[in-house]
Amino acid sequence: MKLTASEFRAWDRKAITLLGMSGVGKTRLARILRRRHWFHYSGDYRIGTRYLDEPILDAIKRQAMQNPLLRDLLRSDGLHLANNITFENLRPLSAFLGKVGNPERGGIGLREFKRRQSLYREAEISAMRDVPDFIHRAYDIYGYDHFVNDAGGSLCELDGSDAVAVLARCTLIVYIRTSRTDETELIRRADEDPKPLYYREVFLDEQLRMYMRERGVDYVALIEPDDFVRWVFPRLIAARIPRYEDIAAREGYTVTTDQIAGLRDERDFLALIEHVLDAAARLPAAAKHG
Repeated sequence: MKLTASEFRAWDRKAITLLGMSGVGKTRLARILRRRHWFHYSGDYRIGTRYLDEPILDAIKRQAMQNPLLRDLLRSDGLHLANNITFENLRPLSAFLGKVGNPERGGIGLREFKRRQSLYREAEISAMRDVPDFIHRAYDIYGYDHFVNDAGGSLCELDGSDAVAVLARCTLIVYIRTSRTDETELIRRADEDPKPLYYREVFLDEQLRMYMRERGVDYVALIEPDDFVRWVFPRLIAARIPRYEDIAAREGYTVTTDQIAGLRDERDFLALIEHVLDAAARLPAAAKHG
């Protein structure tokens, strides 16, 4: 959605999608807005609670069935398992995605890993297609005036889907671009605590070949899971940045991590968006289209 600053200011029921890598501040911004009558829609929360709840539980049950005591309890209905996913705790979803590599080191075999990646992709597409309905429900049922979509970092990876087009029709897309310093910090965090990630299959296959050749590993089942995540993360950022920038150029606008770092409240955020829209309106036509 493209708007002028005056159109944005007059928009009675604002709806915004925050786009960017995990860790750039999307959720922090959404929490700030949530204090001021904004409905906070978390893409990952919707994925975990609506679309992947059963697959996540099935994966947990497969692990539990390997323990004789837990197996007997599950088969006799003496044990009930449930996900406890919250906005602040998405660990069940993260654990389901997992890391490819050596099962003895906590990894997942390539076939199962790709199956889970595919399930996640379809779930993310569905969660983004749900946004127009949730915009309506946020106002009609819960009485919220405004809506913020806290989208997952992999939104830019959904080639061949209508996810971005759906969001562009009903929300103002705001891409949060990382500064060089913040990009370095994201890589440092991933190095200290490598987390499961979603990869486009073409990207994954290419990176696995490069990693295995570089590390001298003959089989995916011998990959050290954490080492692969640490190795691939900077490459994932580099691959995603032009995708984010393309979406922002075509369908939205760009702010930087430096610009959002000092935002304290809704007023600061709205002022920044109006500034960005004003600046975009002053750009020559050639610059707007790349």
